[in-house]
Amino acid sequence: MQSEIKDCPICAGSETKEMFEAVVLKRYPAKYRFCEKCKFLFVEEPSWLKEAYKDPININDTGIMFRNIYLSKKASGLLYFLFKPSGKFLDYGGGYGIFTRLMRDVGFDFYWYDPYTTNLFARGFEFTEGKFKPELVTCFEVFEHLENPLNELEKIFRLCDNILFTTEILPESIPRPGEWWYYGCEHGQHISFYSLTTLDFLARKFGYNFYSNGKLLHLFTRRTLRPGVFRFLVKMANMGLFQYVKLRLTSKMADDSNLAGLSSKKEHP
Repeated sequence: MQSEIKDCPICAGSETKEMFEAVVLKRYPAKYRFCEKCKFLFVEEPSWLKEAYKDPININDTGIMFRNIYLSKKASGLLYFLFKPSGKFLDYGGGYGIFTRLMRDVGFDFYWYDPYTTNLFARGFEFTEGKFKPELVTCFEVFEHLENPLNELEKIFRLCDNILFTTEILPESIPRPGEWWYYGCEHGQHISFYSLTTLDFLARKFGYNFYSNGKLLHLFTRRTLRPGVFRFLVKMANMGLFQYVKLRLTSKMADDSNLAGLSSKKEHP
């Protein structure tokens, strides 16, 4: 009988092979296994996760501000032209709330959810299940942290039929340790690595369409988009599209500030 360790967590039952070993957090040996069927690379039994998440946002993540600003610009055009911009949106695994705050500042009605991190920048806009059905869920820099991707995807799909997410695509020629920064061996939080084949497999498994810019930004949706429109809108964010969207929406910055002031008065009459 195959051991559970050798089974692929994406296409359960498919046997995987060990690709290489690496040292994580400077002391834990880690085995990386690969599934030939869905082209998924994952860490076998990452026993160090509790230690790795003592600080949910690891100290090595110096790109956190740049990444959130960059993604707010990319997402704005996609949400404005492909979805209902006046709807409610949810940032799942939203970290400190930076992205939620940025999107509210643009004019989108965004909310925050993250059971592992403190909401610092979007206080008052926390999401609880059943509160509303989001038009779309964003899920940025989360997939590579998942030990059981299928279980987490099932949770998200219960909330919404549209997921805009990021994860770096695993190169066709699988890099060795030290050849790809995304392994993140120094912080130990990245344990799942997806190829485009993997993501397409996941979409079909759940009955969704899959669109991608081929690099970082991806979409699972029930909607059928015209060929190339997703890549086009992602590319145009750097060519004035973000400014176009900002001009047509009303920022929620002032209203949110007033709402926070009213809440403060109620708490401290």
